[in-house]
Amino acid sequence: MPEAVLKLKNASIFQRENLILNDVSVTIEKGEFVYLIGKTGSGKSSFMKTLYGDLPLEKGEGNIVGFDLPTLKEKDIPFLRRKLGVVFQDFKLLNDRTVKDNLLFVLNATGWKDKVAMDTKIDEVLDKVGMKTKSFKYPYQLSGGEQQRVGIARALLNDPELILADEPTGNLDPQTSVEVMQVLQEINKNGNTILMATHDYALLLKYPSKTLKCDEHQIFEVVQKTV
Repeated sequence: MPEAVLKLKNASIFQRENLILNDVSVTIEKGEFVYLIGKTGSGKSSFMKTLYGDLPLEKGEGNIVGFDLPTLKEKDIPFLRRKLGVVFQDFKLLNDRTVKDNLLFVLNATGWKDKVAMDTKIDEVLDKVGMKTKSFKYPYQLSGGEQQRVGIARALLNDPELILADEPTGNLDPQTSVEVMQVLQEINKNGNTILMATHDYALLLKYPSKTLKCDEHQIFEVVQKTV
């Protein structure tokens, strides 16, 4: 039996009193690579925010990496986020510290104590994204593509059960987008489950995979040819 890391059933997503997405039923299984597409304002970001606990799920059923979304308490959110890796469009790196210190910051914040284990983990995730030799650099010394690789490495630190990549190539040129996509593909081949919101249809054609579309307050699976 495949194992679902995310399952929503008849879920409705609101921002304050505005209905953003209605009657959403979605399942993502362990090991899948899934795209989330749709126009700006179609609800992709609201969907992602609901998954990592930024927006409450007020109606319907939802379970993500073992957490029940409708009953999720404020105090549970840090524990949920430890089981998720989130990759942001705008990198969200701390410019006043090196790549290594950016990653140490996350490990400290999520309860790591053993310095040797922390160093080993940082080397391991930077190696996975091809950035091991740049751990001493500051974010402003890196290209956009390199910063996003560090963002992906950061998302891998706590061995997440699901990676949520919110427009990870949104600020990158086409060539760099492909390079970042190759990193994500490789990570997926190694067993990580990825949900990636994107506007970049060229990537969908180059790397076809299961695709969900936000449109008119709905999310539904689309066959790639109709994208």
